[in-house]
Amino acid sequence: MSRKILQGIKVLDLTNVLSGPFTTLHLALLGAEVIKVENPKDGDLARKLGIVPALNKQLMGTSFLAQNCNKQSITLNTKAPEGKDLFRRLVLDADVVVENFRPGVMARLGLDYATLSALNPRLIYCAISGFGQTGPDALKPAYDQIIQGLSGEMAVNGDERLSPLRTGFPVCDTVGGLNAAFAVMAALFHRERTGEGQFIDVALLDSIMPLMGWVAANLLIGGEQPTLMGNDNFTAAPSGTFCTQDGHINIAANKQEQWEAVCDVLGVPELKTDPRFQERDTRKKNRRELTPLLEARLSQKPIGFWVRELNAKDVPSGEILSLEAALRQPQVEHRQVLQKVPVAGFGDIEVFGLTARFDKTPGAVETPPPTLGEHNAQVYGALGLSEAEQSELKAKGVI
Repeated sequence: MSRKILQGIKVLDLTNVLSGPFTTLHLALLGAEVIKVENPKDGDLARKLGIVPALNKQLMGTSFLAQNCNKQSITLNTKAPEGKDLFRRLVLDADVVVENFRPGVMARLGLDYATLSALNPRLIYCAISGFGQTGPDALKPAYDQIIQGLSGEMAVNGDERLSPLRTGFPVCDTVGGLNAAFAVMAALFHRERTGEGQFIDVALLDSIMPLMGWVAANLLIGGEQPTLMGNDNFTAAPSGTFCTQDGHINIAANKQEQWEAVCDVLGVPELKTDPRFQERDTRKKNRRELTPLLEARLSQKPIGFWVRELNAKDVPSGEILSLEAALRQPQVEHRQVLQKVPVAGFGDIEVFGLTARFDKTPGAVETPPPTLGEHNAQVYGALGLSEAEQSELKAKGVI
């Protein structure tokens, strides 16, 4: 069997809901031993979030199932003195701690980086929060929706009829999680060369803003405010969504030769020399005049025809699929983006696997999301706790 990239790396995962669990999911898919440290009462809040009530009652909600494969779960009350002691013992041979509490929580528990790194100087500690550990907004509460608004991301979506517009999934949480996973990997690489652990401060607000780099550059460098363009792409024309005989098609003719190919495929070669559309920058300024001329031709045939013809001429184009159709398209199936894993009492579920393909160190979904405290005996037994000691701690509400 191929060795996993993070095989032998132990991660203590104190995170909840989305940003942190998304971080540790990627570490787990890369082979790290990820131990979710959850409160004994009901664990990660995501266990109760989802659209299947029966699963929520089992503390296995769909939101939890989506991002906790390949992990172990233990229960631990880190507010109890015995719980703090157990966590410190777990840290002694851990490589990474990830948490997404509000700044100051771990310090109040006596489990902050300064304390833990004194026990284990090689420890990498990643703290994920809405605004970061310092600054005027550091202690404010934050969810993805709030960060979408404060980042400017909502303000650049939509068009003149619908703005501000939220992205249809928690983009700030997921991007923040990816940023944290990237940072942890970089810190592990640094530790390989130096032996040093370190503290990582990841803010969701910081994480999402660079994704708007092109739009921000136009403002910061060019002094141009964002223009609400809906499905149109501000970098080129024609580049956006267009009506056909049976629905909408995406066309992205970003290069001059692609624009000319569009004219040829649609049978309107005269537009290539029309002074309103001949040059890239003038086309962009005159896109409102251009779109109806193109749609007059596009409306004569169905999407499938135009996709085939345009792609054959190296013009990027495609259908606009529903989520269900997108998940079932042949290319996604070929790439094995979705993988099946069995969940006890429910059957097989489909989850996203690792979407980077490594030829020597592949990652895969290997175990289902854990039930709450499923690995207590295994993890605490490895610490040297007897069954009697574990039973006593459970009775006291420590585990």
